[in-house]
Amino acid sequence: MSEKKYLAKIIAVDNEGLQMISACCSGAKTNVANIKYLKENKVFLLSIERTKVEAGEEDKKVSSICKFDFVSSVKSKNIDQKNQEQPLELIGINYLKKNDEYEIDLIFNNNALISLGTEAIEVRLEDQTN
Repeated sequence: MSEKKYLAKIIAVDNEGLQMISACCSGAKTNVANIKYLKENKVFLLSIERTKVEAGEEDKKVSSICKFDFVSSVKSKNIDQKNQEQPLELIGINYLKKNDEYEIDLIFNNNALISLGTEAIEVRLEDQTN
């Protein structure tokens, strides 16, 4: 019997999809060095290590990239950007709609927060390893 390989690729374009990605990433570990904002491309990248909750494999760790498109601004709170090794644990992802803009909030442990200003919800969660 061959081992089933399951590489997740979840694309969110609305609140329902965003909540699914949030659930998959809850408890994911990262650090400041794994967070990148490519301003010219309007792309925000978050590299995480998470458990495979969506495949019922809570004991299996997987490296994933969470990519946010159409990002026009990034603000952070309680994150020391000079400390590249600062550990962060993602608790969840929320969003607010303000006029024609969205604010997507990445909520971390220790009251840390990254707020993304975007014109649309387009988020991809892709596994890098299985």
